[in-house]
Amino acid sequence: MPCELTMLSQAEDAVTIVGLFIMLVCLAILIVAIVGMWKTFEKANQPGWGCIIPIYNFVLLLKIAGKPLWWLILLFIPVISLIPAILVPLAVAKNFRKGAGFGIGILFLPFIFYPILGFGDAEFDPDVPVF
Repeated sequence: MPCELTMLSQAEDAVTIVGLFIMLVCLAILIVAIVGMWKTFEKANQPGWGCIIPIYNFVLLLKIAGKPLWWLILLFIPVISLIPAILVPLAVAKNFRKGAGFGIGILFLPFIFYPILGFGDAEFDPDVPVF
């Protein structure tokens, strides 16, 4: 019986270590995404801290994308919320002189593409025509 308890304890320890490792990786990805988005907001002459405030960060993204503020209402309508969720990242990419592929990257992998946008050589140009 003591042998079984020791094996169980070792298995629990292994699961705990794996769980902590996964948590640390997720935390690192979150920090990279926040820092990248913060720098992107600052490049667009918006307050960087706004990226950590829910809803307000989308208001700032609408400004960066050059979209009307009333699109915020669309976020609260099921299924319809997909429209601004797709079009805003595309418009953000366009205003930073990036293509539609980069906008799709922002949509699906923001923790990679916002740091590229924020720390890269992309410049914000609000005069670029968007759709």
